[in-house]
Formats: sequence, structure tokens, C-alpha cells
Amino acid sequence: MTYTQLGLVAVLLAVALDLWAFRTRLVRRRAFWAAYAIIVFFQLVTNGMFTGFGIVRYEGDAIIGGSSPEGGAPTFIGDGRLAFAPVEDLLFGFALVLLSLSLWVLWGRKGIDRTPTAGPPIWRRER
Repeated sequence: MTYTQLGLVAVLLAVALDLWAFRTRLVRRRAFWAAYAIIVFFQLVTNGMFTGFGIVRYEGDAIIGGSSPEGGAPTFIGDGRLAFAPVEDLLFGFALVLLSLSLWVLWGRKGIDRTPTAGPPIWRRER
């Protein structure tokens, strides 16, 4: 599978889990989209630094667009890139954020919490 196909599968899986499996329905809430707008801004900044400085490189056959020229930096916008990073990174970032928040809401509803919530671990407690 290409990076593009994996990104699309990740988004579809995260949305399906949010809407039907967990029934958290975060993608239907304005608060989620407002929070995601903030997150995606910083995702573009960090992805742009990693790919713009050449720390991370992508195989041109696996992404939309092409790879950067040998020894050169990728384009800032265009050729399937946004802020130097392939648009597929936005797909994976969205899936990661949505799945993390969906699980957080789901576990909160079920009352799953670490015990004790504060203080030293139970096994080190002095009597």
C-alpha cells in the first residue's frame, strides 16, 4: 500500500470508530473542529520543519506529487505538499487526533481512571 492509501484507511477507520463503534461523535461537534484547527496549525509547523530541513524524506512513488530533487528542499506549497510536508501527513494527523480524543471520551464515560489519582504508587505506600 502507498502512504496515500494508508492515510485514507486511517481516516476512514478513525471516523468509523468515532461515529459507530464508540458513539462519541466528535466529528459532529464544533468544539472538536475548533481544537483541531489549532492542532493542525502546529502540525504543519512541525512537519514543515522536519521535511523542509530534510530530516524526513518521502519516496515520490508512495505520496501524492513527487519527491524533492536530489539534495534540494521540497516545495513549500504545491506538488502534493503543504508547508513542505506531503498532504498525507494531514490524514495521519487527523486520524491520530480523532482516535486519541475518541478514546479519551469513551474511557471517561466508562469511568476508567487510574487509582490512586494522586500520590505515590500503591506498592510504595508506607503503612
